[in-house]
Amino acid sequence: MQFARIWRRAKWIGRGVLFFTPLTSFYMMQFVFGSMPWDHSLGVTLANYICIGAAFFLLTALTNRLLLCSLIIHLACIAWGVANYFVNLYRGLPILPWDFTALRTAVAVADSYDLYVTWEMAAALSILLGFAVLIHRSIRSGGRVRLRQSLPARLACLLMALLCFTPILNTSTLGRFGVSTDVWDQAGSYRTSGVLTAFLRNFQFMEVEEPSNTSPDYIQELMETVSVDPEPLTTVERPNIIAIMNESWADYENFSTVQFSESLTDHIDASGALFGHAYASVFGAGTSASEFEFLTGNSMAFLPSGSIPYQQYLGESSESLASILSGYGYDCLAMHPGERTSWQRNLAYPKLGFDNFKCEEDLDVPVTTEHGYISDATSFEQIIWEFEQKEPGQPLFLFNVTIQNHGSYTVADYPAEVTVTDYPGQFPKAEQYLTLANKSDEAFQMLVDYFSTYEEPTIILMFGDHQPSVEQEFLDLVYNVGDDGMSMEEYMRKYEVPYLIWANYDLPQMELPTTSLNFLGQQLLRLAGIETTGYGEFLWGMQEILPAICFPGYTDAEGNAYSHLETNDFTPLIDAYQSFQYNNLFGGEDRLDALYEPKLSTEAA
Repeated sequence: MQFARIWRRAKWIGRGVLFFTPLTSFYMMQFVFGSMPWDHSLGVTLANYICIGAAFFLLTALTNRLLLCSLIIHLACIAWGVANYFVNLYRGLPILPWDFTALRTAVAVADSYDLYVTWEMAAALSILLGFAVLIHRSIRSGGRVRLRQSLPARLACLLMALLCFTPILNTSTLGRFGVSTDVWDQAGSYRTSGVLTAFLRNFQFMEVEEPSNTSPDYIQELMETVSVDPEPLTTVERPNIIAIMNESWADYENFSTVQFSESLTDHIDASGALFGHAYASVFGAGTSASEFEFLTGNSMAFLPSGSIPYQQYLGESSESLASILSGYGYDCLAMHPGERTSWQRNLAYPKLGFDNFKCEEDLDVPVTTEHGYISDATSFEQIIWEFEQKEPGQPLFLFNVTIQNHGSYTVADYPAEVTVTDYPGQFPKAEQYLTLANKSDEAFQMLVDYFSTYEEPTIILMFGDHQPSVEQEFLDLVYNVGDDGMSMEEYMRKYEVPYLIWANYDLPQMELPTTSLNFLGQQLLRLAGIETTGYGEFLWGMQEILPAICFPGYTDAEGNAYSHLETNDFTPLIDAYQSFQYNNLFGGEDRLDALYEPKLSTEAA
């Protein structure tokens, strides 16, 4: 009798575990990410049940270890929720499908982030532990919970798994259950649609949308409409060119909504550099996307949200500022004081036309650090070293990607020297970042002092890759977010970064336009007196009408901002840019190579 009762109890426990595991796993996954069961519609819950069930039923069919499989699935779902929680916390986006191509980069910077256990995580693990103990005690006299009539039951589980895999293999099916994605608010989608299913739904963005017209004849017609000839703005011939992409460099003082204990641009202001602002396509992370836009003139606006062009879209030879300048006789050096394989730069830079690439292990100067990363002072000393070693008269293009200001901004023993005036100590991440930005300003003076007396003409561009990921409350204060939300113009400012241009030769006294990173390279070429490509001429004509085009939207000459989701009088121009870029990146045999190659002059030959 005792055995019979135990057997019946095990049978009902087994059924409960079998059918409820996908549901409870889903709720625990969402709970640790930050959402509650009532945040999800019935359709969304069913979609997640099916996707989790696919793995659970398959694993159970293969092993016939029901309880063990249930524990594994619960742990896996909790781990997935936790991983997405921290990735979203520190970069402002949860895990996206293409992030796995940059896994090495993520591992390289993981040590700088503080990981901790939230009460939701502790509660989920405690519930799971208690659940396991309860089941174990309930069946301790009856052995393991296995599927009755093992072979038929396992085949039934296998069939259920195969049925559940349908929406995984065709993720558009998930949309019928109400699972949606929002490229502007991925975290919100993960909360309402499920961390797993929203992730799977993002696979629809892995393929680049092909424009309606990509024919070579159409691209040639577009070139014939270009009427703006970007004449060089200097008579200096082939100056040395230094382009510095400064990690997480933002200009919060430009927002005028907050004041700090000291200015963050004292040395830059005193240098006499031209100063302006540009729009990036990423926020809080995604450095390589900004590199890609600046170097190639292509825009992330026409590529999938969160995609990584260095890994996904570069061919064996992809034209960039480096290949253009190489065509005019420049030596081209890329430099980044971080890991060589970060964002796969070691593979991307040769494709973009750089002759050499130096990383942290190749530095020739003494290394100093700020909050665990190699300092801008060290980066700029290395720049000076390169110019002291180079052959006189041989022009050099040096592209430096700094790392000092990289997140996170939670290093306990790194004191804040700059504070938010009205809220001292309330935003420790922001104040640690502001302290770092101030040190970037101080380090820039080193370059000005050296190149002011350097004999060869040299021009320096420095710009930010994106704004930092600091406290949301601080950002709301900066952006002046009210109860009515943000206008498109206000939303775009989340992507605003500063840029400056300085030279040891006379630059025209001009106000730098508010532009975007994909157009910034053309501005640099013009001030360096370098003729651009046919594609560059098209880009110059574009920015005369639409000065800034980035992933969130674009602006017109009057400063009005528009979303890519709306249709207006500028839509044909945006479509033309998309077609031109598609020909550049994916044209294949139809690619008009001559439009992307440098126009060699007899003086530069």
